[in-house]
Amino acid sequence: MERNGALIYGVNPVLEALKAGVVIKVFVSANRDDAPGIASLAGKRGVPVERVSPSFFDALPKGHQSVAAKVREKTFAGIEDMLEAAKKNGEPPLLVALDGVEDPRNMGAIMRSALALGAHGIIIGKHRQAGLTPEAYKASAGAAWSLPVSQESNIKYALDQLKEEGLFIAGTSSAEGIAPWDADLTAPLVLVLGGEGAGLRRVVAERCDYLLSIPMRGVGSLNVSVSAGIFLSEILRQRSSNQL
Repeated sequence: MERNGALIYGVNPVLEALKAGVVIKVFVSANRDDAPGIASLAGKRGVPVERVSPSFFDALPKGHQSVAAKVREKTFAGIEDMLEAAKKNGEPPLLVALDGVEDPRNMGAIMRSALALGAHGIIIGKHRQAGLTPEAYKASAGAAWSLPVSQESNIKYALDQLKEEGLFIAGTSSAEGIAPWDADLTAPLVLVLGGEGAGLRRVVAERCDYLLSIPMRGVGSLNVSVSAGIFLSEILRQRSSNQL
């Protein structure tokens, strides 16, 4: 969980955090013009804006755009909350579980795809897993504030719990598995994505009801966040067609 007062950076991440109502304070470099809409939105939300020396941003990664914000911690959700949200919406649950995704930029991109394509939440582990870092917030382009996130001490036990709740577990593989368009993805589902390079751990793959794989031409594998978007798009396509 992010500690109270964590910094995020970049114009769009700060704007999205302001819209979500989680910003404590905004910092803008004294040598730049006002970032589009930030001061105005901060004023409407009662959030102070401080002009700071350009050196304030020296410790931040490239891409800060001389804008940063101190934000409140994001509260993790429970898996049961995600299932209840799906039930209230009259939709079959769709959760995304990450097994060892260590690059926060991949995590943020997956969160953005998950929110855009109908997932009810994302499950991450406490170990061998990217956390909700400033890089993840930036890559999510605002999705991190809206998508429920559950952090579980043991992913495989969380999957066991979800099986008991009636969800199917669909693992992903770079080579072994069926094409997503050849599988029925309309049922209550957990899409499990493995880490960069290593993929799913054996103990996690063994808990999957089946494995999905994207047929490839010309390259051996795709970035995990790209793969996530393809799988989630096919799930949304099938579920949308099923409602016609």
